Amino acid sequence: MASVETPVCDFGRPAPDFSLPGVDGRTWTRDDCRGERGLLVMFICNHCPYVKAVRERIVRDAKDLAALGIGCVAIMSNDPTDYPEDSFDHMKRVAEEFAFPFPYLLDETQEVARAYGAVCTPDFFGYDAGLGLQYRGRLDASRKESAPADARRDLFEGMKQVAETGKGPTDQVPSMGCSIKWRAT
Repeated sequence: MASVETPVCDFGRPAPDFSLPGVDGRTWTRDDCRGERGLLVMFICNHCPYVKAVRERIVRDAKDLAALGIGCVAIMSNDPTDYPEDSFDHMKRVAEEFAFPFPYLLDETQEVARAYGAVCTPDFFGYDAGLGLQYRGRLDASRKESAPADARRDLFEGMKQVAETGKGPTDQVPSMGCSIKWRAT
């Protein structure tokens, strides 16, 4: 399980469109997920210890961001062949168990992860109202264990700034997580 850090934010890069099945039985597009002030696209999975350490915080931040006009979506792009915990059925269970307030989508072909340039789970892409990239950083100081409860909420604060000003913070700490489990080609 290789740990990977996300690259520096490529400010203004447009959000690729997608059309993916959700655990709720609906097909979702990028525009279905966006809010009036922006969009947060999160690449997560079920088995990764980095994601497991922050699931409750992801839910908290998504709810708080929705109140600011930021839509959120989570996408699972791992190949579940070697990681059965990442199967669609397990995605449904996790979304229900943690009461995800956002669509949880399956990127079976991994084309969406490649289009976004996702490298790890969790990997966060925060967009402004015009769908230009403004945030590519971490959720908070958590790693394989949750950070202290009073840790700075990097993602929330960064996306709050995007909602209020249309611009993300110039200083962003990369997210860290398990590498995306790409299909053998």
